[in-house]
Amino acid sequence: MANTFVKNDIHIIFHTKAQTTDVVDNDLARLLQYIGGIVKGMGSTLIEVGGMPDHIHLLCSLPKTMAIADFVRTIKTESSRWIKTLNPHYYGAFAWQEGYAAYSVSTSVLPKVIQYIRNQQEHHKVRTFMDEYKAFLKANGIDFDERYL
Repeated sequence: MANTFVKNDIHIIFHTKAQTTDVVDNDLARLLQYIGGIVKGMGSTLIEVGGMPDHIHLLCSLPKTMAIADFVRTIKTESSRWIKTLNPHYYGAFAWQEGYAAYSVSTSVLPKVIQYIRNQQEHHKVRTFMDEYKAFLKANGIDFDERYL
């Protein structure tokens, strides 16, 4: 796609499926690194990746030829398949939630979002994932029904 110039930085959040196994702390860093490799393999620029044992935050530039839904589905499918190889007994039923949240991020606020992702441990000492998720949805003007969160 010569002469096509696109920069679409996206903050993506997804959670483990209800009643599934969370990621063990020792495996979280490896999982995040693996997700980074998936992102790069799809032609995306990884800006930051982080999270907690039950959810992931990903900040990257969406490839100009890929829809967000396809991008996220690939990340979730490949990372879920991979983590099951670490410990098939423990992670055998591991799955990510069906949905996700994705927000475009202005270049001017990238440093703020990077810091937010890097400081997940601190944020979640005072705020639950659900409170964080609802706040992001509201801040980005996304209507939602709490029954489906």
